[in-house]
Amino acid sequence: MQQRTEIASLGEFGLIKHLTENIKLKHSSSVLGVGDDAAILSYAENTNQKVLVTTDLLLEGIHFDLIYVPLKHLGYKSAVVNFSDIYAMNGQPKQITVSLGVSKRFSVEDLEDFYAGLELACEQYGVDIVGGDTSASLTGLCISITCIGEGIEGQIVTRAGAKENDIICVSGDLGAAYMGLQLLEREKAVFDGKSDFTPDFSGREYLLERQLKPEARKDIIETLANEGIVPTSMMDISDGLSSELIHICRQSKVGCRIYEERLPLDYQTAVMAEEFNLNVTTVALNGGEDYELLFTVPLHLHDKVSKMKGVRVIGHITNESLGLALETRDSTEIELKAQGWNSLSEDN
Repeated sequence: MQQRTEIASLGEFGLIKHLTENIKLKHSSSVLGVGDDAAILSYAENTNQKVLVTTDLLLEGIHFDLIYVPLKHLGYKSAVVNFSDIYAMNGQPKQITVSLGVSKRFSVEDLEDFYAGLELACEQYGVDIVGGDTSASLTGLCISITCIGEGIEGQIVTRAGAKENDIICVSGDLGAAYMGLQLLEREKAVFDGKSDFTPDFSGREYLLERQLKPEARKDIIETLANEGIVPTSMMDISDGLSSELIHICRQSKVGCRIYEERLPLDYQTAVMAEEFNLNVTTVALNGGEDYELLFTVPLHLHDKVSKMKGVRVIGHITNESLGLALETRDSTEIELKAQGWNSLSEDN
């Protein structure tokens, strides 16, 4: 009898590695394949301009719940999460293709709302919609977006370039999107079909915005360029800070130390974490969907990066032998583990 391995036993990233680790690139135009935020392609020999390509698949019931996610917001978010992957390579998004699987319960007006959000995101970030596909679906709404961007050779940043003694930086704040999701799920449970129910989101608008209408950090990429800084490694934070740091360290073959007291947190995030009886540090490390940028730069740039608006230095890169750890406020070291959201886990 043929052996059957449960997909959940590998997890999302383990499955990708298992299926793709033996793939060999055949074309000289394929500069970098599977394993980063975007692939790198090169079609012109006499230019340093490279093509960046990334794709995301979003499934109703797995990645979003239309009970509390407006279709216009969903369209906006679907585009932005792809732009974020291109920015994470230190590139610029230029075009997207949009493919949809649509069940019979959706009307033309519903899809107009979705496209209104999509077009708004493209207008905000200067991106063209250049194609796609549409099909019937038996399982609700399925969204697949591919984003094509541009990067300059020598300035494109991958996950594999972090060096010992580099400093670790993060943009914005962490955990707000996750707490926004917890708030929406709580109100959904209270709602439970009541026709006269009005959810209470007062004072929590920032958390909702971070979950329903995230922004890609184009501004940070522009600031880095203006300061003449090219990070040694970079990722966007989609699955949680801890998971992304593990990716960078594994691919760069280094270790790291980050400090609990330096993790950037918004006041609303801390208040909601306490209300939900959650440890706010755990929320910051593992929440996901923040779409902030995590990057490393050489130590001599510490003062320059520290002065950048919206950027926080949270730790440093170490020798691989020292492992990956969080130093708590009482100087205890805790091993970093990938505990962010996993769509292929048995709990989903």
